[in-house]
This record gives sequence, C-alpha cells and structure tokens, in this order.
Amino acid sequence: MSSTYGKIFKIATFGESHGVGIGVVIEGCPAGIDFDLDFIQSELDRRKPGQSRITTQRREADEFEVLSGIFEGKTTGTPIALIIRNEDQRSKDYSHIAAQYRPSHADYTYQTKYGVRDYRGGGRSSARETAARVAAGALAKLLLRHVGVNVQAYVSQVGPMKLTKGYQEMDLEQAETNAVRCPDPEMAQQMFDFIDETRKKGDSVGGVVSCVATGVPVGWGEPVFDKLHAELGKAMLSINAVKGFEYGSGFAGVEMYGSEHNDAFYTDEQGNVRTTTNKSGGIQGGISNGEDIYFKVAFKPVATIMQDQDSVDQYGEKVTVQGKGRHDPCVVPRAVPIVEAMAALVLADMYLRSTASRI
Repeated sequence: MSSTYGKIFKIATFGESHGVGIGVVIEGCPAGIDFDLDFIQSELDRRKPGQSRITTQRREADEFEVLSGIFEGKTTGTPIALIIRNEDQRSKDYSHIAAQYRPSHADYTYQTKYGVRDYRGGGRSSARETAARVAAGALAKLLLRHVGVNVQAYVSQVGPMKLTKGYQEMDLEQAETNAVRCPDPEMAQQMFDFIDETRKKGDSVGGVVSCVATGVPVGWGEPVFDKLHAELGKAMLSINAVKGFEYGSGFAGVEMYGSEHNDAFYTDEQGNVRTTTNKSGGIQGGISNGEDIYFKVAFKPVATIMQDQDSVDQYGEKVTVQGKGRHDPCVVPRAVPIVEAMAALVLADMYLRSTASRI
C-alpha cells in the first residue's frame, strides 16, 4: 500500500480511523526550521470534526504529539514523527456493515484487493487519515515561509451555487470567518443554508475548493513526468472524495483560440519577465513561471448518507445499507486545509528539488 509522498521532502502517513491514532513521519525537512507548535495545531483545528452543525459531530481534539526530530523548538534534519491519538471512536456504529458494501465506498475494492478490511469508519480509507497530511503540510508551510511562498484555499462552489468572482477580486482571508470557508459572506450564508437543508434530508452534496499559491519563483517543477501541475494533480486526486482537478484556464481553455489563450510576456519595472495574463495558471512546460499558481479541486457528495440504499454483502446477497454514524453532509469546508496542506507538500518538495537543478 502506498502511503508515502515526495522525493526530498517526504512524508509517510500511518494509522486508521478507529485505531489508536493516526500519524506521519516526515523526512528531508532541513534543520533549523522553527517548529511552531501553535501554528501546526491551528491548522489541525481547521480540519478537525465538530466545527459546526454542517460537519460531522465526531469529537476529536486532534492534538498532536512530537515523537522525534525536534530539539529546542527547531527541526534537527532527522526524521520528524507526529502522532494524533483517536479519542471519540464509536466502532459499534459500523457493526451493521461488517459484511456489507456501502455504495461508492472503498469497502468492496479493499475487500477484494486485500482479502480483509477494517469496516470501522473505513479504516485506512477513512478521511481521518488526512489529519496526518495537514500536520505535515503545516510544517511544509513553515518551510515555504522562508522563501515568501503562501498557499491559500477557499470554497468556491457548493452544489449548484458557485462564486463568479475571481480570487483577485476577493479578500481570501474572509474565508476563515465563516463555517463554509467561502470568502464572499453573502454566498457563504447561502451555501451554509443549502448544506444544512441537505443534512436535514439525510443526504449529501459536493463542491469545489479553489487554491492560490503566491510568491512561487520561476523554476520549480521538473520536465516530463514530474511536471509541477502533474504533481499537484496527483496530490489533490489522492485526497478522499476528490473527482476532478484543473489548473489555470482548465476546461474553459478549450473554448478559446490560441490567440486568446496565450499569455504574452513583458518586462516589468524591476526587470522581471512577467505575463500580461495568467491563463497558464503560473505553470508553463511543467515549471513555475513566477505568476500566481491557481487551481480547482472538485469533491463528490459524501458517500455515506442517512438514507437506506440498495447494495450487496460480501456473499453477493442483496442487502439494504442503513445510514448510521457521524458524517459530513458536505466535505468541502473541512477540505480547505487539506488542499492547502497537499499543495504545500508539493511545493516544499519542488523547492528543495530546485536547489539541486543547477550550480
């Protein structure tokens, strides 16, 4: 099972939803980085359950422990191990599906591949694993601060409701002032109400998280197979419930002529080569060009709903799966810090790889 990511700044996550805990081992982080405990905890707090009535009511403090790699508040250059212990498991909530396959879950595929599966909350396939990514991503953000790179994500769509403004037209910091994490307060309230109504129906709804990385210098990314956008796409598609990724102009670009889509170059007053537009999304030839990197990540409706659904069990017999347990009616509000974390991990790795590309 692949539980690792990265070439130089590498992470390996471990643990299950209803086990002792989940955690991460981080290798390749340079020595001397200030290990800001409060910042890392604040990132975990943004992802943790129980934040509002439109998120799962599982109660987890998600407080992390440092097992290795930190001395006197700084990274030592050795492997960093972090663990987040599980506190509010209700494994009995899942006993009824021990032999059943929940529609659109990993139950059937895990059972077939491994011959065994942990049905308690999905085990390793649970989105709880992403808490470990957020902890590692927070450290990646601390590393990126040293070179002036910032990563900011926000909810841009819930179901049919979507923002029509570009990220440049909004104060993205406003995303953290509401439960949906949408930077437009009026739209945020509409999205909240829509999610809440969906929850009351026992159903779920999907959405889109948009992300912007600013301050990325020219030259990050590798040609051919490890293009920057390819790595971002892989990282985002590895997040639970993600069904789509696009960067720059994305699918809208197919409707344009090349003369409309090309980003013309110019030299600014400081002598830097810039582009007049940014339909490339800050990446050309798989390498950052110095402009903002922006992309969107599409999340499906959460597979577990509080309604009966037709399915089969592991013996091939027809069954009715009953929705039980504590689940998000819409994953995107809590997915914002996960998207940021994965983007930061990609960029931190590409930053360190870029230092080895020339003398």
